[in-house]
Amino acid sequence: MGNYIEENLARDEKIIVKAQVTWLSQFWYLLFGGLFVLMALPSKNVIFFLLGIIFIAIAVIHVVTTELALTSRRIIAKSGLVRRNTIELKVNRIESLGVDQGVLGRILNFGSITVKGIGGSHAPIPYIARPMEFRQQVNNFLDELDDQEKKIS
Repeated sequence: MGNYIEENLARDEKIIVKAQVTWLSQFWYLLFGGLFVLMALPSKNVIFFLLGIIFIAIAVIHVVTTELALTSRRIIAKSGLVRRNTIELKVNRIESLGVDQGVLGRILNFGSITVKGIGGSHAPIPYIARPMEFRQQVNNFLDELDDQEKKIS
């Protein structure tokens, strides 16, 4: 499986920062998947084994197929394996970035990042590791762009 973001960069566009999906965000899927598999082994229960494999597969798909990056021109996010969901927002159209973390997300340092664009568009990207750090890096990049524009004016 290729890297969606790198394959869809425009000419002279560079990746500034990439965010990763953390395995810790899949804690419940992995826990229940592992429990079902472990329960299935001694009794050879095929239903429990398949349920466990399905839970683990969901976790793997979330981690492997979710991508988020800030480039020199836009924020690009992609999630999904069969059904793909992509978000691309030019940096000059970004209004703000929100971070949503539940209790487990706060403890394990993962959460959803919501990119809010001018015109009311909201695009949540779930399961991102260190979301506060990513938001800070995006804000720093946007501040640098603002400073460059002020110098030109």
